[in-house]
Amino acid sequence: MTGVYAIVNPAGRDGVVGKRWPKIAEQMRAAGIELDYSLTEYVNHAAKIAFELREKYANTAENERPLIVAVGGDGTVHEVASGLRGGNLKMGIIPHGTGNDYARGHGYPMKNIATSIDILINGKDRSSPAIRLEAFPMPARDGYPSPSPQIWDGEAEDSRRVVRWVFLESDGGVTAQVSRRKLYQGKWIRGPMKYTYLGLRAILGAKKQDMWVKIDGGKPVTGPCDIYALTTVETYGGGFKVCPGMHIERTPACFIKANKLSKFQMLNLMGPLKKGKHIGKMGITQQFISELEIRPLSNSGEPMDEPGALPYITQSDGEPQLQAPSSFKWFADQLVVRGAQVLPHERK
Repeated sequence: MTGVYAIVNPAGRDGVVGKRWPKIAEQMRAAGIELDYSLTEYVNHAAKIAFELREKYANTAENERPLIVAVGGDGTVHEVASGLRGGNLKMGIIPHGTGNDYARGHGYPMKNIATSIDILINGKDRSSPAIRLEAFPMPARDGYPSPSPQIWDGEAEDSRRVVRWVFLESDGGVTAQVSRRKLYQGKWIRGPMKYTYLGLRAILGAKKQDMWVKIDGGKPVTGPCDIYALTTVETYGGGFKVCPGMHIERTPACFIKANKLSKFQMLNLMGPLKKGKHIGKMGITQQFISELEIRPLSNSGEPMDEPGALPYITQSDGEPQLQAPSSFKWFADQLVVRGAQVLPHERK
């Protein structure tokens, strides 16, 4: 019998998770899972629960440790993974959010709870990487709090910043504006179509920003940075193949950057982006990197060590509450995740 402790976000997918959880729990128990669970009540509650479980089982034999299962979307997975990172507990997923891209990268189906439950029981455990992100906090918006330091994330090198660990992806520019808008727009839309709608709104409202960018300690470059993404898997935004060919076992992180895109080009980008056919078009580049630093520029063109007048939003696993200046560093072996026996890239 498999012991599972589920951390459930009842507000996930605009409240759908809470309504469906009793049925999901019934299916899990029927499959032979010994189930315990907690329902989250506020932002970062899932991380707090996961961290407390990590501490509780720190000195427990492996056969006595439960599998910690995140029930919700990428935001819930991010919180649970953050609380577990660096400990000895393993994480599984019941994907039930809007995008579910981290679960997708680990081979979970998007609309088959029974198969997801089978993966929890019979899946394969993989040591997975994470990216340490240190950036300035954005102000609170529509009930979503401004991020604050958390014990499970560690201390920032700059006391004005906060640390977050990225397990799926971090992005900036127009795509981060999409995540920010999710806090207050399109709440009546469910599923991946929400990202399409918000993407259109963000593109039409986009403002150009020049940034200072340094990769792997190399020579900094300055200029427009309309979109960037740093990822551990191929897709985000509900299946958009932003980093084609990337997967959880490929190292280090995948970095995508787009400069000088017009609004018309951004609108035309959505189709190729969905299929992973955008690399090399309209100046879009792809490379694999371990470290990244991004800063806004002053009016005189000098890199700044504090946010500019126009925030350059930097989001982590769907949390659109950070802004440049920001720094990133990729680390291997941060979390053990139970996924499908065969990952999506292995099926091709």
